[in-house]
Amino acid sequence: MPTATYEELLIETLPQVIGTEAQYRQIARRFGDLVGKGRARSAEETKLLRLLALLVEDYDRRRALPPDKSTPAEKLQYLLEHSGKTATDLQSVFGQRSHVHEALTGKRSISAPQARKLGQLFHVHPGLFL
Repeated sequence: MPTATYEELLIETLPQVIGTEAQYRQIARRFGDLVGKGRARSAEETKLLRLLALLVEDYDRRRALPPDKSTPAEKLQYLLEHSGKTATDLQSVFGQRSHVHEALTGKRSISAPQARKLGQLFHVHPGLFL
């Protein structure tokens, strides 16, 4: 049986930057299938495997959570650094630029309404910031 070309594998898999848990599961399932082939995997499949590994790694890095013992400000800093968002993106949560800076440095506590907005922004549980 002839092996599929890399282009055919790409069309079949439609790899893209992972943005949702459903996309993550789909890509991870395909990645697992390719890993499971072991030595029977073709060079083209190995090339796709490497691409999918990068996509999964990128998603995991963006979704990673800071250590449990971190302060709310440290958690916010961590998520900001790993999400690709900037402090400017937080102005809609805190209102003023100075309030963003104070929240990031721990000089301003994060209120429950702000925690809810941050939870939505970073796709995490709001309790992370309280």
